[in-house]
Amino acid sequence: MEVSDHKTDLPTAAPKQRRRARFSLEKATPYLAIAPFYLLFLVFGLFPILFSGYLALSKWDGIGQIQFTGWTNLQRLAQDTDFWLSLKNTVLIWALGTFPMLFLALVLAFMLSLKMFKHKETLKALLFLPNITSVVAITILFGLIFSNLDGLANGLLHLVGLKSINWLTSPNWVRVVIASVNIWQYTGYNMIIYLTGIARISKDYNEAAQMDGANNRQIFWKITVPQLKPIILFTVMMSTIGGLQVFSEAQVLVPSGATPQGGAMTIVYYLYNTAFTNHQFGYGSTIAWGLVALIVLFSALNWYITTKRIQGVK
Repeated sequence: MEVSDHKTDLPTAAPKQRRRARFSLEKATPYLAIAPFYLLFLVFGLFPILFSGYLALSKWDGIGQIQFTGWTNLQRLAQDTDFWLSLKNTVLIWALGTFPMLFLALVLAFMLSLKMFKHKETLKALLFLPNITSVVAITILFGLIFSNLDGLANGLLHLVGLKSINWLTSPNWVRVVIASVNIWQYTGYNMIIYLTGIARISKDYNEAAQMDGANNRQIFWKITVPQLKPIILFTVMMSTIGGLQVFSEAQVLVPSGATPQGGAMTIVYYLYNTAFTNHQFGYGSTIAWGLVALIVLFSALNWYITTKRIQGVK
């Protein structure tokens, strides 16, 4: 009798095990689906961050043994005049490129939102086109336009009787050229973002303002800008993060002989030369973490200033 009871339990136990296995597989399937992303992030994201943090406190030429040096690299960074000159160049290029670019993008977005303009989709495509063009190609084009010898910019100056300008060797003018590349490339991108925000603004505000006799300039400053406050803050933040990491434009315009005194040496360019040209990977990592701290500081500062400024506009 006991044997028969044992035999009758086996068929009921097997389906339970299969249900448990199926349930466990169903629970594990979503995690297995997203596992490749996290594995790649651990290998190519988290590990480099942690390793660079360790290198920032070490000395390494990329081949030999890593030597832990503690705070030596940080002390060197604080006394490095070339780093501070590179910081100055980066901040000036960021300021020259970011604020005119965002203001121009906002004005263009507002103009394209008006009914008087035709062929809006074509204009949007043309203005956005530089953003999908290779930054290297755009920089090469600007290098030809602002060439010291026979560039288009100097040719136009000659036509009006002015002297040539050493665009790429003058510290001040080379910063202007690099900032111009950023303006050309990212104005259309930010314009599309602003257009999306303007489309979400209720038309009742504009219609009420027009009935009260407001012109387009007053509508722009009193209605459009305050309503776009979160989007403006977002574009300022993103432009700050990108603007402080300028590298390709400076490296292509001045591929050799670039110095912090020359104006084209940005922080990332200085980091590149330190780590991959001079093979000082430890100190290069310290520069990288200094850049991270700078981006966090500027982002917080921009958030505070932008918020107060837009509140003042209201």
